[in-house]
Amino acid sequence: MTSSEKTPAVMPVRRNLNFNLPTERVSDWHSGSVHISHFLNAMSIFFPVGERFFIDSVRHYRDRVTDPQLQEAVKGFMGQEAMHGREHDDYNDALTAKGMPADKYENIVLKLLNFFRRFTPKGSQLAGTIALEHLTAILAHRLLSDKSSMAQAEPRYAALWQWHALEETEHKAVAFDVYANVMKVKPLAYLRRCVALVLSTFIFFVMLTPFYIGLVRREKGQLFNLKGWWQVTVFLWGPRGVLLRALPDWFDFFKPGFHPWDHDNREFLSEIDDLVVEVEGYGAQGATA
Repeated sequence: MTSSEKTPAVMPVRRNLNFNLPTERVSDWHSGSVHISHFLNAMSIFFPVGERFFIDSVRHYRDRVTDPQLQEAVKGFMGQEAMHGREHDDYNDALTAKGMPADKYENIVLKLLNFFRRFTPKGSQLAGTIALEHLTAILAHRLLSDKSSMAQAEPRYAALWQWHALEETEHKAVAFDVYANVMKVKPLAYLRRCVALVLSTFIFFVMLTPFYIGLVRREKGQLFNLKGWWQVTVFLWGPRGVLLRALPDWFDFFKPGFHPWDHDNREFLSEIDDLVVEVEGYGAQGATA
C-alpha cells in the first residue's frame, strides 16, 4: 500500500487568524502556573524559524511532486506553516517585551537551522522536517485528546495552541508523503528518517530545557518554587502527562511501513469551525478595544 493510498481525504486549509494575545498574561496564562506557561512559551520560541525551515525543505521538492492532490496539500501545508510562524512571532515578541530573552534564544535556533541548511543534503533536511512534524503531531494529539490540559488557561492562549494543534494534525502527513514520493532508495529513506527522529528529538529537548529554565529564572521567586517544578513534571510525565502518553506514538515512527495517518485522529478536525468563530470574535473585540 502506498502512502497516498493510506492518506485520508484531509486537505490542509490556510486560515488567516489573529489571536490578539493579552501580552500582560504571557508569563502565567496557563492556569496561573508560571512553570507550565513558560515550558510552553519555550516551545513557542522554536516555531517561527522552525516553520520556515519546514516550508523551505518541502518547497525544494515541490516540483517533483506529480500527484495533483499532494500538490494542493503542499500548498495548504506551506500556507498553514506561514500563519503559525506569524502568530508565534507575535507571541514571542510579547515574551521579549516582558524582558525575556526570547529573541536571543530564537537566534540560537536560527543559527542551528542555518548550519543544517548549509552543511546537510536537502534530503536530510526533509527527513528532519518529517521527524519534527511527527513530534509536533503526536504532542498535538495529546493536547487535543486531554481537554483538561488547557481547561483553565487564558482563553486566547488556549485557542492559539488548539489551533496550532488542529492544523498540525490536518497537515501531519504532507511532508511525509512528499518524502515518500521523492526518495527513491527506500531502505536508505527509511534509515535516514529514523536517524532524523532520534537526532531531532534529542537536539530539540537539549535546547528546549535551558530555554525553559532561562525563562523561569527571570520570574521572581520561581526558580526555587518546588510547587511549580512539581506542576510541570506532572503536566509532562504524570499519569496523564503530555510526554509520557506520547511515547508509544513516537516509537511507531520506527515501523518500516509507518504512515502518519496510522494514527487516525481526524475526529478532532470537527472542532476547527467553532474555533475559527471563537477567534474571529477575539479579533472583533480587539478592533473595538
